[in-house]
Amino acid sequence: MKQEHVDQIAAAVAAVRERKENGGIDNFYFVACGGSQASMMPIQYMFDREICIPSAIYNSNEFNYGTPKAFGERSVVVTISHSGTTPETVAAAQKATDAGAVSICLTNVEDSPLWQAAANPIHYDHGKDAEESDKSGTVLLKLAFSILAVVDEAAAERWEGAVAALDGIKDMKAAAVEAYRERVEAWATANKRAEVIYTMGSGVNYGEAYSLAICLFMEMQWINSSSIHSGEYFHGPFEITDFDVPFVMFMSCGATRFLDERALAFAQKFSDDVLVIDEADFDFCGADESVREYLAPEVLGAVVRTMVDKLAHDRGHDLGVRRYMWQMEY
Repeated sequence: MKQEHVDQIAAAVAAVRERKENGGIDNFYFVACGGSQASMMPIQYMFDREICIPSAIYNSNEFNYGTPKAFGERSVVVTISHSGTTPETVAAAQKATDAGAVSICLTNVEDSPLWQAAANPIHYDHGKDAEESDKSGTVLLKLAFSILAVVDEAAAERWEGAVAALDGIKDMKAAAVEAYRERVEAWATANKRAEVIYTMGSGVNYGEAYSLAICLFMEMQWINSSSIHSGEYFHGPFEITDFDVPFVMFMSCGATRFLDERALAFAQKFSDDVLVIDEADFDFCGADESVREYLAPEVLGAVVRTMVDKLAHDRGHDLGVRRYMWQMEY
């Protein structure tokens, strides 16, 4: 990881430590929109599972207009915007800074409005030439693991080990993509004319299911989609299951795997078009078993992107094309 990113993360973590030691921390809020919000869903899940300090994830404008009563100077607020210009997220970061909360942001653009609004900005790299260690997902995980090492002192060694495991993230992704490429690309080709595709996952993976549905399918490919929580599948959504209804299902290697297995067994009984990506197949390159669940969504994302790139190619629909976004005021 680049030294600038290391230093920026260290500064943000130092701010969290200072607040913990001087006044304490009441809560964590993870605030963003769209894919940026989805990228923090695994982090919020992890914080809920591992520490007693409450946490919540918010759409930026809901945070701005429906501000939680518990929010205040003893809060830690983490915001993300790739461009650093998402107005709702900029306003949320400024709201946190003005309230005296620990305001941390991640963005690809230094000196952007978001960068200026947050007291503790962190930069990440983007694009084909960027190193995996400097991309948004890895930078976010390092920040999250490092914060946990501060607030969960009894398990600090575990979280420091999780930070060290990030050195292998490039190899983890490459191995998973190699193992899954043939089947996900074949599925993409077979479903290039699908009018609707459902996504399903649970726990730490629900954010990836959500992102695939609203960003990659709906926003970038104009395919009707909806993300279904595996635990909610049997409480309404399973009624749409039929032989020709496509699903993309993520199987957790962590605590909620039972939910995924139950949903998968039913879906495969009635649908002939289920793409399964199972994190139990991933090679975590020696990472401790206790943190693999939290590394898995970042590895999963590389497999998903391989599938979506093939889908976009076969549909002749570039992932950067938009009808409304960036084309008009809204």
